[in-house]
Amino acid sequence: MAYLGLVTVVVRDYDEAIAFYRDVVGFELLEDTRTDGGTRWVVVAPPGARETAVLLARATTGEQEARIGDQTGGRVGWFLNTDAFERDCERMQAAGVVFEEAPRREAYGIVAVFRDLYGNRWDLFQMNRPDDSGR
Repeated sequence: MAYLGLVTVVVRDYDEAIAFYRDVVGFELLEDTRTDGGTRWVVVAPPGARETAVLLARATTGEQEARIGDQTGGRVGWFLNTDAFERDCERMQAAGVVFEEAPRREAYGIVAVFRDLYGNRWDLFQMNRPDDSGR
């Protein structure tokens, strides 16, 4: 197995989810294809991402609707890596992302938790470079 291709985020509405991930988080819309069943195949990813992307899947059952915003039982479920934490954090805040905490330095890097438009928890994360570990 070469890599993980897609991860799914269950959403209430395709268009509001696209607007959030594209206009607020800064992802690119890679695909938006209507299917025969009345759903859409909607894929977003950070600019330049070459492997993993996010499939935005509209809930179609009551069970799926109940999981919108709490797909991981309150834990952080997605980790958005960056090589410029401060820049991306400031840009996301200016676009309306609400972070749950101030950025914190951990042994492995800098991290701050934010929620998407439905309440799912994400980490914005910058891994330590070899020359700054532990600082």
